[in-house]
Amino acid sequence: MRALLRILEQKGHIRHEELEGRYVFMPTVARDKAKRSAIRHLVTTFFDGSSEEAVAALLDASASKLSDSELDRLQDLIDKARKGGRK
Repeated sequence: MRALLRILEQKGHIRHEELEGRYVFMPTVARDKAKRSAIRHLVTTFFDGSSEEAVAALLDASASKLSDSELDRLQDLIDKARKGGRK
């Protein structure tokens, strides 16, 4: 485990601070930025860059589990994307 942490730190993915005699490791990238990067990588790797295919796969996997409020939120996001795409 220490070797992996050292490698991640050398690559700039994490940093550490010493706190009360212990090393505390933290990411070097903000959570939102890391999420966007991970999603981009996922869409590129598994869906040939197609956001539509990625969303369709997520919906196929969880459609029966989505609440009405979640579906409404998704519809709102789609509506906003349509308006933003036609400026």
